Amino acid sequence: MTRRTSPLFVAAGLVTVLALTGCGQAGQGTTTGEDGRTQLTMWTHSAGNAAELEVYERIISDYNASQDQYEVVHESFPQGAYNDAIVAAAASGDLPCLLDLDGPIMPNWAWAEYLQPLGISSEITDKLLPTAVGMWDGEIYSAGYWDAALSIFARKSVLDENGIRIPTTDQPWTADEFDAALATLKDAGYDTPIDIGAEDTGEWWPYAYSPFLQSFGGDLIDRDTMLSADGALNGDAAVAWGTWFQNLFAEGYASNSGTVGNQEFVDDEVALSYTGVWNALASVEAIGDDLLILPPPDLGTGPKIGGGSWQWAISSSCNDAEGARDYLEFSFNDEYITEFADKQIVIPATEEAAQASKYFGDDGVLRPFVELSQKYAVLRPETPAYAVISTTFETAAKNIMSGADVKGTLDQAVADIDANIASNDGYGFQ
Repeated sequence: MTRRTSPLFVAAGLVTVLALTGCGQAGQGTTTGEDGRTQLTMWTHSAGNAAELEVYERIISDYNASQDQYEVVHESFPQGAYNDAIVAAAASGDLPCLLDLDGPIMPNWAWAEYLQPLGISSEITDKLLPTAVGMWDGEIYSAGYWDAALSIFARKSVLDENGIRIPTTDQPWTADEFDAALATLKDAGYDTPIDIGAEDTGEWWPYAYSPFLQSFGGDLIDRDTMLSADGALNGDAAVAWGTWFQNLFAEGYASNSGTVGNQEFVDDEVALSYTGVWNALASVEAIGDDLLILPPPDLGTGPKIGGGSWQWAISSSCNDAEGARDYLEFSFNDEYITEFADKQIVIPATEEAAQASKYFGDDGVLRPFVELSQKYAVLRPETPAYAVISTTFETAAKNIMSGADVKGTLDQAVADIDANIASNDGYGFQ
């Protein structure tokens, strides 16, 4: 693979971000603490997330107490400023040894040489969900404690009252069944039968809606070459997806005027909710045994959901990668993974951790999410072009939602994506 000299994720507020990263090269494995231990700085996007920070602080405290060679020092950033902080730190040579990152970003940062291969034991990575392991150029560059999954929430009583079949992972709704269910629920008095979260913005759009595209048989890019979106994003299957997606709004089955979250479903203002595991426990508590956690529909090539979330990586500028790997191997203890999953309400990345969970074991109320992730999850394309793919798809899908010509909109999206790939010499793909 070839490397581009400037990164794709350019910081908009670079001056502000540089202030955040003013720690110099401290913590890259070149400094020592008062006790003579090598300090390894770890950055996370978790500022303001008390439950997440509590688990990280426990892991770090346990690790620092377990040996006398390394001291992990943690710094957390607000999520909204985090990616810019990484880009700014890379530009000034101030990346920490350890950093977390959103899985789809990893190939770009690996290609830009922000990262080095992860290098932790395969005994650890082999146990993880495939979507919790980030690959680039044939090597593992990142790995995470968890993943998330989407499903359709419903009330059993509502489906039964309206004669709608309850789908299963083995027999999901077909496209015709799903469309008929929406029509039936609208006739039953739901002004908007399903909340698909269209009022949200950013990465939610490709994460939530490109799996529908993939279920139709299209995709965000030709994954065989990673050199073009032509045919994948504007072929017959993609046009069929766009037409269907547009009709959800035109027919009044979905809306973009709700509130972010799952409250409309909890309040029974919508009959169905296409949402994530992070909203599940609150729905269980509000609705109880009447809640159904259902697979997405099979729109032609089987149900699909997005996979890949926040993971850990080691920067290329870390001068003591051995210490960073030692910490990461310590941190991937099933006990910590279970604690993280139960506090954050996310899917544990190992089956052992899932079985120890209050929620995700065989008898846990959120077990369906484990099965959905294992059976239906699809990673977003593992290419440095993904940042442009993501924003281009969001723009195109929003325009389609608003009534734009489907084929013309998708053709323009393909042209924009392909121009970016060509301007970067294919990002090393041949």
